[in-house]
Amino acid sequence: MIAVSLALYTGVLRLVMGRAAFRRHAVLVGIVSVVVVVGGMCIGKYGATLLGLPWWIYYPLPAALTLVLAPVVFRFSVRRTLLYLVLALLSAPVIHLGFSFRLGWNEYMPFWRVPSLASLFGYPSG
Repeated sequence: MIAVSLALYTGVLRLVMGRAAFRRHAVLVGIVSVVVVVGGMCIGKYGATLLGLPWWIYYPLPAALTLVLAPVVFRFSVRRTLLYLVLALLSAPVIHLGFSFRLGWNEYMPFWRVPSLASLFGYPSG
């Protein structure tokens, strides 16, 4: 899930930044991507399980990190920021739908249950 999320997030940055800026800032894109995706997933996972934080802490923190870090670090224009926000907000449900439907993994957005493809055919999933 991390690899797919990293690829999707990096793709969002590529679309928003354009080829030249994306290449020019390749190392920084990698750092921001790892912080947002891996850091966000760690906050969500360990905030909920290991630290026992309430959902209103472990869920909004990664979301805020996703929505704020790239526009600030890359100094996006208003137009690019709006495009980034739309794509970033759409990417979480897309990942959730994909993993839930194809593999039965509902951990990404546990409050939004999506039946797996296997369950629709009567097979156990997960």
